[in-house]
Amino acid sequence: MKYISTRGSAASLNFEDVTLAGLASDGGLYVPESWPTLTAAEIRALAGLSYVDTAVAIMKPFVAGSLNEEELRELCTAAYGRFNHRAVTPLVQLDHRNWMLELFHGPTLAFKDVALQLLGLLFEKFLSRRDDHLTIVGATSGDTGSAAIDAVAGREKIDIFMLHPDGRVSDVQRRQMTTVLAPNVYNIAIDGSFDDAQALVKAMFNDPDFAGRFNLSAVNSINWARLMAQVVYYFYAAVRLGAPDRPVAFSVPTGNFGDVFAGYVAAKMGLPVAKLIVATNVNDILHRALSEGDYSQGSVIPTATPSMDIQVSSNFERLLFDVGGRDGKAMAEQMRGFEATKAMRLTNAQREGASALFTSHRVDAEGMNLALRWAYEGAGQVIDPHSAVGLAAALSNEEVDADIPMVTLATAHAAKFRDAVERATGVRPAMPNRISALFDREERYARLPATFEDVTAYIAERATPRA
Repeated sequence: MKYISTRGSAASLNFEDVTLAGLASDGGLYVPESWPTLTAAEIRALAGLSYVDTAVAIMKPFVAGSLNEEELRELCTAAYGRFNHRAVTPLVQLDHRNWMLELFHGPTLAFKDVALQLLGLLFEKFLSRRDDHLTIVGATSGDTGSAAIDAVAGREKIDIFMLHPDGRVSDVQRRQMTTVLAPNVYNIAIDGSFDDAQALVKAMFNDPDFAGRFNLSAVNSINWARLMAQVVYYFYAAVRLGAPDRPVAFSVPTGNFGDVFAGYVAAKMGLPVAKLIVATNVNDILHRALSEGDYSQGSVIPTATPSMDIQVSSNFERLLFDVGGRDGKAMAEQMRGFEATKAMRLTNAQREGASALFTSHRVDAEGMNLALRWAYEGAGQVIDPHSAVGLAAALSNEEVDADIPMVTLATAHAAKFRDAVERATGVRPAMPNRISALFDREERYARLPATFEDVTAYIAERATPRA
């Protein structure tokens, strides 16, 4: 399997090199040269398989040439052996039609664990083959940071520098990052938004001087390997609800467009996805782009769903590239215009290509609170605010036929957002055992201005240069 950049000028790479690189050298994102497909019979054969066996079947074509099936199975067994539910991503029924896919049974209680537990092992596997040291730089709106840190803390040949917006993540989210005191873990709280943090990370990759001094890699969903791992649970859920002989719709709370793009990949591979609902909070750039063709950056509004407080959705570029004809030169020009003006109109081809599978819904605080109460009072489920945004969008959708199952992706454990859940439902979620001592642990992190000079100077003093 070869991978190409959405901006057309970077060299194509194999899976190992794409995983270690993260972002393409031309500033684009890697996607497979072509989408592998499964027949209806092959999808039907997934019924009854364990999560690990499903993962191996779905990911095998993407890693071809870099990992054999036995190596892939060993990595998946190790990654998903740390989850505290045997199904890894179990389905929970809410009513006659609505289901929740629980993606929060990993070590840090968020859906990011599904991909990042595997990504940490992939890094270690590939680094063992070469005399090299990896410097991971990432930005987080809350959950990516803790999941990535858990996945690589204490691992040889890896340092991780994670940027988060100071004061804009929950106390649990922050402490899950800042109380990991492994010598290869560095947390940086920047004076700015997640978009500022993400822009700094991209700037580091695109700066020849800085990127040339260190072997940089990414753990955000700009890293293809992370998206690949997320494709698996779409198949796992849909097959249990009747696929391929029955279509399934998914509602996905999203900010950076990675989780829902994995659903698009599943559809390209042959899974009968009836519709992908992009559920946003009031930071609604994705809703405006999909409904009006207007991809214009606004100011980030802090909300009770901080992981969605994003106004630049990196992975949206992957979709625009694929539905717009896979023209790397045109994509590069379009993104240069956006980066210069913070505004962009989708082309007709992009709008039509996206509308075939995607719809969107904007959910405000009232809609989120209503969904939190609906889940608790009607289905006995205490869910987190992000999952509630997805559920609100699912309950409001009128485009999907009533006889098609609707699956909302539950992206985090409610205990990570105790205050917001308690305000809406009157119930304060209990802390799971695995993080029960979180508030007794020492924190360690740096506070820095959101400037390229300050952040790169901090990293340069602590990172291991290229050999």
